[in-house]
Amino acid sequence: MTDPAPADTPPEPIALIGIGCRFPGGAATPDAFFDLLCDGVDATRELPPDRWEAAKFYDPDTGRLGKTSTVRGGFLDRIDQFDAPFFGISPREAIWLDPQQRLLLQTAWEALEDGGQVVDDLARSDTGVFMGGFTLDYQLLQNYGVHSRYELQSHSATGMMMTMLANRLSYAFDFRGPSLAVDTACSGSLVAVHLAARSLWSGECSLAIAGGVNVMIAPNMTIAESKGGFLSPDGRCKTFDASADGYARGEGAGVVVLKPLSLALADHDPVYALIRGTAVSQDGHSNGITVPNAEAQEAAMRAACRQAGIAPREVQYVEAHGTGTPVGDPVEAGAIGRVFSEGRPPGERLVIGSVKTNIGHLEAAAGVAGLIKTALALKHGRIPGQLHHRTPNPAIAFDALRLHV
Repeated sequence: MTDPAPADTPPEPIALIGIGCRFPGGAATPDAFFDLLCDGVDATRELPPDRWEAAKFYDPDTGRLGKTSTVRGGFLDRIDQFDAPFFGISPREAIWLDPQQRLLLQTAWEALEDGGQVVDDLARSDTGVFMGGFTLDYQLLQNYGVHSRYELQSHSATGMMMTMLANRLSYAFDFRGPSLAVDTACSGSLVAVHLAARSLWSGECSLAIAGGVNVMIAPNMTIAESKGGFLSPDGRCKTFDASADGYARGEGAGVVVLKPLSLALADHDPVYALIRGTAVSQDGHSNGITVPNAEAQEAAMRAACRQAGIAPREVQYVEAHGTGTPVGDPVEAGAIGRVFSEGRPPGERLVIGSVKTNIGHLEAAAGVAGLIKTALALKHGRIPGQLHHRTPNPAIAFDALRLHV
């Protein structure tokens, strides 16, 4: 297949002007996150004592009911700490507020601040909010865990609902643009970015904040993913390596501030990177509902290149989903290689990597973590190295696909 024809009139680039993050390993600022990546830090660790009882729920035999196959992952510190009055939230309401909402309030504020935006000046503006979410552990605890139905309060509903991952921000900052909570599982935050870009391109909003969040405070999802065989027993993502045997779950939040390039330049905003094209697809019918479809992945990448008005051979780096699963890695690497190797000059390889080897798989926040890594790599002119890559996965034809990890 030849390179897709460039778009007749590529849309105006979207400028990424601000970043806010809370990632494992103490990466609470863009600079701290990039330092962690460049220093080759493995930010996974054993389950903190403020979550569930590790010994009660752990057994290496994943055939056991109600047990997890690992006690390791990418965890944050002090997720119970929150400056509620700063965001106009009473202590009574804050008790019932999902930590995911708290993290997004903090990271959204810091992203706007990083982008030089005065939050008070944005009140009543058409600023849009697009946030990816997936798991609702706090809802599980409230409905089936530490609280009985008799203890639920007036703030319980708004404290636990998925829609509030976005609507809470619009309410707190008085944003009047579209406000969407997006659940497409592990692609949630990138689909949120896609929808934000579409909203900016259509003129529906003039500024957008997009991202995603994931917090692990109940063992249920870890048990389910252990039973499904998705998790690595050693709690690390060994993406594209021969030893890849599953992923490590991770938690965190990432938010980016997006603005049409012309407006960003007129307002003298800082610019980390430009978004020139986006695309979304679904696998459709594959070998299993959790098994990726290479054809669908290729179609999405070609569509994004076509909209951006570039040929795939011009791309130098791809931040992969790269979960480190025996099935997913070969399928994804094959799709990437087939698209971006076309027309590539002899001897030139496409560089690929995955942030999951550092911080684990952040599920709904995984995509935005990779986007932030890539934006920082562009800013600093340096691609951080990948961890846990010792022996190339023999199921991936790196030479034929022209790929370099």
